[in-house]
Amino acid sequence: MANDSTPKKADINDKNNLHRAKSSPQTRLSPIWIVPIVAVVIGLWLVYDNYASRGTLVTLTMESAEGIEAGSTLIRSRNVEIGRVQNVRLSDDLSHAVMTARIQPEAEAMLREDSRFWVVKPRIGREGISGLGTVLSGAYIQLEPGQSNEPKREFTVNDTPPVAPAGQAGLQISLVSQLGNSLRIGDPVSYQGYTVGRVEDTRFDANSRTMHHQVFIEEPYGQLVTDSTRFWTSSGVDFQLDADGVRVNVESLEALLGGGVTFGVPEDLPMGQPVEPNARFNLYADENTAREGTFNRYLEYVLLVDDTVRGLSKGAPVEFRGVRIGTVASVPWNFTAPQPDSRSQFAIPVLIRIEPQRLGIENTDIDIEEWDSRFKRLFGLGLRASLKNGSLLTGALFVDLNFQRELADEYVAETFSERTVFPTVAGGFAQIQAQVTSLLEKLNALDVEPLLTGLDRNLQASESMLIEIRQVSTSINQLLNDPDTQAVGGNVNATLEELRNTLQGVSPSSPAYQELTTAIQRLDRLMRDLQPLTRTLNENPRALLFDNLDTQDPVPRAPR
Repeated sequence: MANDSTPKKADINDKNNLHRAKSSPQTRLSPIWIVPIVAVVIGLWLVYDNYASRGTLVTLTMESAEGIEAGSTLIRSRNVEIGRVQNVRLSDDLSHAVMTARIQPEAEAMLREDSRFWVVKPRIGREGISGLGTVLSGAYIQLEPGQSNEPKREFTVNDTPPVAPAGQAGLQISLVSQLGNSLRIGDPVSYQGYTVGRVEDTRFDANSRTMHHQVFIEEPYGQLVTDSTRFWTSSGVDFQLDADGVRVNVESLEALLGGGVTFGVPEDLPMGQPVEPNARFNLYADENTAREGTFNRYLEYVLLVDDTVRGLSKGAPVEFRGVRIGTVASVPWNFTAPQPDSRSQFAIPVLIRIEPQRLGIENTDIDIEEWDSRFKRLFGLGLRASLKNGSLLTGALFVDLNFQRELADEYVAETFSERTVFPTVAGGFAQIQAQVTSLLEKLNALDVEPLLTGLDRNLQASESMLIEIRQVSTSINQLLNDPDTQAVGGNVNATLEELRNTLQGVSPSSPAYQELTTAIQRLDRLMRDLQPLTRTLNENPRALLFDNLDTQDPVPRAPR
C-alpha cells in the first residue's frame, strides 16, 4: 500500500507546478530608451564641438585700447579673419590695457615666440595714407606669424606696423647717441642717398642719458656695414658756416621731410671687416662730427693766448702751412687753473689736439710718445701757434702753426694743468694793431714844422707854375683863334690838291711821261756809245791828242 501511494503524490506536485508563473531575464533593450540616449549623445557632441571650435585663448597687451571693442574687433592675417577680441580691461597697475582674444584652431600654429601683433587703423605719414579700409569697418589687429619653434600665448600689440617682415634677411644693429637726435620708428637709413633700411625701435635710457636706436638694414646691403663704418643723423639740409667757408648738403626728399640716418666709411679709414648682428655703433650729429670721431689717437696741448679768442670755437681746425693736423678741443679750457709763473699777464687757455691720423698714418704706426718728443724738439726750433682769420664773412678763427726762427732761442718749457703749453705768438689782428701803434709812434716823433714849411714853399711854387701854365694856355687859345692860323688848313688842302694834279700829269699814260721815257732811252744809247771812248781815254789819255798811239814820242831837236 505504501509503494502505490508514492507515485501518486509526485503526479500531484507536477500538476501544481504547471499552473505557476516562472521569471526569466529580458534579453534586449526596450526601444523607448533610444530617444534619450540619442539626445544625450548629440548634446555631448555639441558641447565638444563648441569647446573645440572656440580656439586658443591669447592675452594681448597694449598702451591704449583706442579703436578696440570687445566682441567686435577682429584679428586678421593676410586679410583673413583668424580670431576675435573677447574681452578688454585695464591691467592691475592701471598702466596699460589687457585684451583677451580667441584664435581659431587652424591658426594656432601662427602663435610663435617671435610673432608680432599691431593695430591697423587710418594713418597719415611720410609714406602716404594707409588703413583707409578701416574707416567704415573699424580698426582690427594684424598678426604676422613668426619663424620660431617655441609657442607663445602672451603678446604685446604695437601701435605701428613693423619695419621689416618676419624672416626677412638683413642686419640688425644698435645705435647709441646723445639726447637730441630726433629719430622715429620708420625713419630711413640711407647709404650715399639710397634707402637701405629703417629704424625699428627707439628708447631713452635715463640712467646713461643716451638714446638707443634699433636699426634694420636689408640684404644685400648689410655687407656695407663694417667695423670702420660711421653713422650720423641726416637732417635733410646741412648748412654750415665756419672757418672753412659755407657748406650746403641736401639729402633725399624723405630725409628732408622727416630726417633719418646715413652711414659710410670715412676716406681716411680702410673699409674694414663685416660686423656681427646686433653690433653697437655711435650715432653722430652730422657727417663732419662722424669724420672727426675717427681720429682717436691724438696729443693734447694748451695754448695760452694773450689776445682775444672771439671767433675761435670748438672744432676749429689746427693747420700747419695750410694742412690740417688737429682740432680745437675746448675754448676756454680749465679757465680757473693757476697760470704759469713766467706769465706776466692773464692768458686764455685753449685746449688743442694734434691728430697724426689726419696725415694718413695708421693707428698701428702711431707712437704717441715719439710724436710728443718730436713736437717738443720743434718748439726749440721756433714752432709757434697763432690765431688767424679763416673767413672774412663769419670772422671765424683757426689755429695756424708755423716756424718763427727768430724766436727759437726764447722758448721756455711750460705746463698748464698737467698739459704741455704750446708756445704762441701774436695773431694777425694783434700784429696789425702793433704795426699801427708803431706807425703812430713814428708819426708822433716826426718834426712836423720843417715839413710844413717845405710843403708851403712847394705849394707856392706850384701856384706860380699854375699861373704860368694858365698864361701859356691863354696864348695857345689866341693863336688857335687867329684867322690866319685857321686858314692854314685850307691852304694845306689846296697845296695837296695841286700836288695831286701834278702827279696825275706824270702818270704813265700822260704825254710828258712818254717824252721823258724817250729822252731817257736816248740818253741810255748815248751812254752806251760813249763807253768805248771812255774806256780808251781811261787806258791811254793821249789818244785825245794823237791819232796813232803806236808812234814814238817826238824828240825835240837840240839847239844849234
